[in-house]
Amino acid sequence: MTHLLDPPPPGVPASAVPLPAVPLPAVPLPAVPLTDATLAELPGNVAVPGYDRAGLVPAVVHLGVGGFHRAHQAVYFDELARRGNSEWGIVGVGISNRELAAALRAQDRLFTVVTRGADETAARVIGVLAEHLLLADQADAVRNRLSDPRTRLVTLTITGDGYALDDSQSAAPDSLFEVLVDALELRRTAGVAGFTVLSCDNLPDSGATAERAVLGIARSRNDELAEWIERNVSFPDSMVDRITPSITSEDRERIQGEFAVADRCPVITEPFTQWVIEDDFSTTRPPLDEVGVRFVEDVKPYTLIKTRMLNGTHCALGYLGTLAGYERTDQAMADPVIAAFVRQLMRVEIAPLLPGDLPGMDLWRYQRSLIERFSNPAIGDQLSRLCRRGSTKMPNYLLPSLLQASASGQPCRLLTVVTGAWLRYARGIDLSGAPITVHDPRAAELRAASEALRSEPERGIGLPDVFGRLAPDVELARRLRSVMIDLDKLGVVGLLTPLLETSEPRTAGFAERAVGRLSRCQHGRWPEFHQRAPADRKLTSSPASCSGASSAMW
Repeated sequence: MTHLLDPPPPGVPASAVPLPAVPLPAVPLPAVPLTDATLAELPGNVAVPGYDRAGLVPAVVHLGVGGFHRAHQAVYFDELARRGNSEWGIVGVGISNRELAAALRAQDRLFTVVTRGADETAARVIGVLAEHLLLADQADAVRNRLSDPRTRLVTLTITGDGYALDDSQSAAPDSLFEVLVDALELRRTAGVAGFTVLSCDNLPDSGATAERAVLGIARSRNDELAEWIERNVSFPDSMVDRITPSITSEDRERIQGEFAVADRCPVITEPFTQWVIEDDFSTTRPPLDEVGVRFVEDVKPYTLIKTRMLNGTHCALGYLGTLAGYERTDQAMADPVIAAFVRQLMRVEIAPLLPGDLPGMDLWRYQRSLIERFSNPAIGDQLSRLCRRGSTKMPNYLLPSLLQASASGQPCRLLTVVTGAWLRYARGIDLSGAPITVHDPRAAELRAASEALRSEPERGIGLPDVFGRLAPDVELARRLRSVMIDLDKLGVVGLLTPLLETSEPRTAGFAERAVGRLSRCQHGRWPEFHQRAPADRKLTSSPASCSGASSAMW
């Protein structure tokens, strides 16, 4: 197991567990409510902050406190504090989650990060949150913190949708970016320097995206403010990576039993963690490189690899795994057919499109690490979470690979399968006819596009703001229609198995496990399909490109 403080192995991204695991006590201990006053009462297998929390300087304001921020950025700043650097305390700002705000308030802003690896588990109480505010109820207090001269860094995790401001959002006086621009205007008027705005969301161009949102509002007020921001505020790119599933009441109960800590808002995460930041700060740069962060001149290649390999494959697991009847990533990866599909998707169709000579990012090792992470039964991520906001995720994470492969004549059959599975999922009905709740602000549009594609593929895919240059592609529309039809007819395993039969290296017993899996499916046609699959449904040993392929490829 790797640790946050260890130097990364050659060619491998920095990965981490903050502290080593400590054996659990043999006899369950009574749970201790988590507060400042009870830290000394926690058992020895829980690492607690040993620094003076009252001495933390509130230099960081984080907008969008949720599970990911607490499992990722907060851990890095907590490690700085544990090393004796108290200059980078965090003021956390929630957007509207009053339940989390109440839990943090009751626990003196303490929370537990539980890191679950395949073989061991560790628990660490994070104490670097110096203050927590709720934007929905305390907008003025948020303005004051942002305009405080001690604030040098503003970080954000608000999801990709949070940057897409419509007229009603940008006009709301207490919306996030309005408050952020208010604070910058207060700083300009008071002669206080600007700060660095660091987006930590999974976006291809996170810094530029945050800058557009801020400058758009500033220009709507006056040009002088916008020009001051351009001179005094930097918007570096960043790439973040740590799988952090949603937590359940059962998870909280299990943590209480394992570690004897009664925590109302713990987070569970994996051992791996990575943070790459563009070295462009308008004020003092936090010394995060001392705790595993990589500062680079250009983050974009790192972001490209991470979003296409991890997030793009997450899309594949989400839609195909859900349609196959699974609920978690580790369950889907335990299916030999889906696991083989994921490996081949990354190796054959995504990785060849990516830079292969990036310092600290060996593509082959990164693929292997992703397979291990997706398969970790201790951190099985909910597929329903991966399926959310597909209208934002797919155009950012998977469709660019499909477009690039198609345009360059590279293999893209499996990318097409994932896209078809997404559109089939968007119908809101699974393969057995049961309803699916599609969590997407454009769910109705996606469903309409899916139904139209099934009946009239000659009109193209539609939704040009989602599919871009792929939208009018009639041939692709026909292939997507074939994928959706075959999913209904054959099921997920029945569709995927022949695509992998001649091009994916097999482990011993793969065929037998795949056939056994097929025979257990409720769709009685699947075993017959496996026995009679025609030759034109199989990949050759040299996978054909998408360019000019006919719909018979399915």
